Amino acid sequence: MPTWFAYAILLLPLFGFALNTVFGARLGRAAGVVGSAVVLASFAVTAAGFFASLGARHPESVVWFTWAAAGGVRIPFGTLVDPLSLVWALIVTGVGGLIHVYSNGYMADDPGLPRFFAYLNLFVFAMLLLVLASNFLILLIGWAGVGLASYLLIGFWYERPSAVRAAKKAFVVNVVGDVGIMIALFLMAANLGTVTYAGVFGAVTRHALSPAATEWIAAMLFLGAMAKSAQFPLHTWLPDAMEGPTPVSALIHAATMVTAGVYLVVRAYPIFHAAPVVSGVVLDLGTFTAVFAAVIALTQNDIKRVLAYSTLSQLGYMFMAVGGGLYAAGVFHFVTHAFFKALLFLAAGSVIHALGGEQDLRRMGGLARAMPVTYWTFLAATLAIAGIPPFAGFFSKDAILGQLLSSGHDVEWLVGVITAGLTALYMFRLFFLAFSGEYRGRGHPHESPPVILVPLAVLAVLSVVGGLLAVPGAWDLVASYLGPVLAAYPGARLAAAVTAPNWGSMAVGVLLALAGLALADAMYRRRALAPARLRTAFPLAYRLAAHKFYVDEAYEVLVVGPARALGRALGGWMEPKAVDGAVRALARAAWQAGAGLDRLQAGSVRRYTLALFTGTLLVILVLALR
Repeated sequence: MPTWFAYAILLLPLFGFALNTVFGARLGRAAGVVGSAVVLASFAVTAAGFFASLGARHPESVVWFTWAAAGGVRIPFGTLVDPLSLVWALIVTGVGGLIHVYSNGYMADDPGLPRFFAYLNLFVFAMLLLVLASNFLILLIGWAGVGLASYLLIGFWYERPSAVRAAKKAFVVNVVGDVGIMIALFLMAANLGTVTYAGVFGAVTRHALSPAATEWIAAMLFLGAMAKSAQFPLHTWLPDAMEGPTPVSALIHAATMVTAGVYLVVRAYPIFHAAPVVSGVVLDLGTFTAVFAAVIALTQNDIKRVLAYSTLSQLGYMFMAVGGGLYAAGVFHFVTHAFFKALLFLAAGSVIHALGGEQDLRRMGGLARAMPVTYWTFLAATLAIAGIPPFAGFFSKDAILGQLLSSGHDVEWLVGVITAGLTALYMFRLFFLAFSGEYRGRGHPHESPPVILVPLAVLAVLSVVGGLLAVPGAWDLVASYLGPVLAAYPGARLAAAVTAPNWGSMAVGVLLALAGLALADAMYRRRALAPARLRTAFPLAYRLAAHKFYVDEAYEVLVVGPARALGRALGGWMEPKAVDGAVRALARAAWQAGAGLDRLQAGSVRRYTLALFTGTLLVILVLALR
């Protein structure tokens, strides 16, 4: 692969950001064309690099320059282009490019369109820097850049107080993860003298690092992954991120930001393999997050919030996979999830666009007739995420669940298949409330323009056929492609070979998904079973789920409230009395000293002469007594 490929992949979105930042006001709506073109061009270069890498046996590493940090740690600044980074770069630029094209229609009437595309390009650049980094320090720079860009995009409509609050919340929670990765970097540098992937992973596999230090490094890396990928209890920022424009929701939830934590765990798999305690936490926390978010999604009425909690649940599946050592299966689900989740958000945006900003499912209905293209594409994505064969989500979800059961993780498998049934239930609840029955809103819904529908059609095709990348018992193109990366450090657990299908797991998963579909059909399309009866029968469970198990309220009591009280105390006493008081005391002392010295300046020559004479006598006396 030519070395300039890595430069082009990275710098094209950065060029778009610079162009739209400097000349956006002059470009007007053409800023959207520029922003979309640079990302699609980056995708073309990435695709060329992908095909060039198919026959390669070694990763392509490009070093820009080397910096010697404190303690003599030498850090090469550059990129690492290997199968793992190319998979993520393909999704970031490919799905991200479709989201850019879509945004030209969705944001067409927004006066801040040039600024919006500048932020989108910055986001893509930061994400590409993260996945193409050749060491943990550059990864952290991209990691922080993604956090900054997400803050700008979530708070894009800054005139809305709710958007500003959501942006600040996302930024603060993600900084917690940033600190975790910083601590991991310090531990690597202090114990190994390097932060490069090759240096750290080689030392870990040679057992040059103590088990305790390895566990701590893995724990701090996972703290970063928890925050960025919104795993419980650091998940609360993600549903609130729905305050940003819908293309932002698609970009954050599907192709880029929230999957950065999954990328980090897969990239650092030698560390996590050598840290069994932390790997067990990754597995169990992912399992809990999957079912926890699915239960909440059942009770939400905002179309984007249902999809947000769906993202949390699907990320839980990915962490179940990577926590159990099923790295190829986790990456496979990341790929299919990018297709159907981006489609779900963009199709939801098409609905919102057609309804003049309406997001409440209770004010929708009957949209199948008015929006046929959006209806069919949304149906394809819903079938995919529900795990109905032969759609994409079925293959990737079955790969995780089947391999978990085969490897002895019975409890996690049971929670996973139950979550699969809940996923079908809440997704078809959303689908039937939006598209079936009679229209319950105001105005006259209409189909979206082609610039919105074309990306939906492309993603719909991928949601249908994307699962063919790995067919149980036949082939696994994802595992085969990732094999050279995942086998680079011996001893790591790895599902890189074609595995025999677990027919029992597959059958149970499909049956529960179909049961969820049938229950949603009975409740929300045929109305044979009234949802209100279930709410009445289980009032406490419904109240807990509808209020998101009061996690935000718990944070308010345990973290936000005490922090505010401390701030008020410091602002009411420490700042004015201690800090300002000390400054004022020094000022008074200086003034009083000056006033005392001022008395000596009386203007009398006789006093000056007497003082000079007395001082001279004292000096002579001191010298004589020595």
